[in-house]
This record gives sequence, structure tokens and C-alpha cells, in this order.
Amino acid sequence: MNFQAQQRVMDMREQLTESDIKKIREEIEYRKLVVRKEAIEAVKEARAQGDLSENFEYYAAKKDKNRNESRIRYLENMIKNARVVSDKSGSDEVGLNDTVTLYFEDDDEEEVYRLVTSIRGNSLKGLISIESPLGKAVRGHKEGDSVYVRLGENAGYSVVIKKIEKTGEDDTDRIRSY
Repeated sequence: MNFQAQQRVMDMREQLTESDIKKIREEIEYRKLVVRKEAIEAVKEARAQGDLSENFEYYAAKKDKNRNESRIRYLENMIKNARVVSDKSGSDEVGLNDTVTLYFEDDDEEEVYRLVTSIRGNSLKGLISIESPLGKAVRGHKEGDSVYVRLGENAGYSVVIKKIEKTGEDDTDRIRSY
């Protein structure tokens, strides 16, 4: 594999903060210690009801058990392949977990967003990923900066950073379920 191919693979890895990894590990532990036991018990109870060929509860319990095991594997792989990023930034620049007010020149509108890691991203709630075109463009810039958001080779738009609020991480954020 040449250097450019290796770089593309590295860029595809999930960017997570230490806090994200901690929350993911907590979910894995909960799923292994609590959800797994409940799922195994539900399968046993459904199996005890007799004929498995027409036992909907058995198939539903097996499906729930498999979904939990799949989620555990997914989260473990996410941590294993993650690229740890810092949530530190200068006091006057846009960083991870900061809330920014942006002025969209083309639309003559202001919108407020919070920069988050991709697993927390939800544009409908104003949470934009640092890996998104907008997140990449504004991260590291300062109030008053005009930034070009590149959408492709020949497409994009300009935004002006009107305000930066150092909000920090909110513990109520949840890891997005897949």
C-alpha cells in the first residue's frame, strides 16, 4: 500500500476524544454485564415454551441478543480503529465542543452550531461534526474570520464567524446508535 492509500485509510478512521472513548467503554460494559444477561435469559425463557418452529418470542429474543452482540462488536471496533483528537483549542479560536454563530453571506442569515465529533453529530440539532465540510472549515479560525467552505472541487460558500462560545463538553450527549 502506497503512502497516499495509507493516508486515506487513516483519514477514514473515526475521530474521538478521550471522553467519547470513555462513554463508549461504559456502554460496552453495560451491554456486556446487563443487556447480555437479560438477552440470554429471554432466549432461555422463550426456548422453554416448547416448539421453536412457531415460537415468535424465541426468534424475537434471539434477534435482540444478536443485535446487542453486534453493537458490542461495532463499539469495540470503533475504539480499536479510532484516531484520538484533542478537545483543546485556543481561547479565541473555534474548537471541538465550542458553539459558533456563523453568518452565511449568500443567504444573509445567521445560524448557531456546536462542533462535535462525528459520533455526536446531528445537524438537525445544530451539532456539526469536525469532519464535515463546515466543521473542517471553521475549526481553528477566530471571530471575524471569513472562511470558505469547500463542498467539492468547484463548489462551496463563504461564512463569517460572528461569535465563539466556549461551551465545553455536555455530559448529556449520547453516543449515536447505529
